[in-house]
Amino acid sequence: MTKTAEQEAHDLMDQPRGDDLDVSDVMTYLPHRYPFLMIDRIENAIKGESACGIKNVTVNEPFFMGHFPGHPVMPGVLIVEAMAQTAAALVAHTIGGLEKQVVYFMTIDRARFRNPVGPGDCLRIPVRKLRNRGPVWKFHGEALVGDKIAAEAEYSAMLVPRQGVEP
Repeated sequence: MTKTAEQEAHDLMDQPRGDDLDVSDVMTYLPHRYPFLMIDRIENAIKGESACGIKNVTVNEPFFMGHFPGHPVMPGVLIVEAMAQTAAALVAHTIGGLEKQVVYFMTIDRARFRNPVGPGDCLRIPVRKLRNRGPVWKFHGEALVGDKIAAEAEYSAMLVPRQGVEP
């Protein structure tokens, strides 16, 4: 029997064997800061495998001022960014930090936007590693509000040495 993406996401979020990272932990792993830090915390981070990012969407998000006035909707590209930040934090957690490297997006594939995300929603973002070869990591991510998939995508990123930092 084949599991649906929703069932796999729920299975991933229900596994109690990973690490939980609060916003301070996330900020040690990612260079992003307000207003572009899209993750509030990470739950169940299993090194080298998977994690679940959490984004509490508030009416005060700066993008709601223009997207769309009177009908606020979180931009899909920022949902994908939240997936990528969750994956980047997982990579950093796996390898022990990114002091000498930075993570750059390479590809976004099979992106689908299924339901809008708005103020008051809690966005759960389960990501799982599909593979990694050397500095290149590929992930599948979803963004869920309750039991509904808001978005999903496959994406890859590359670890690149930071300029001015000795390897």
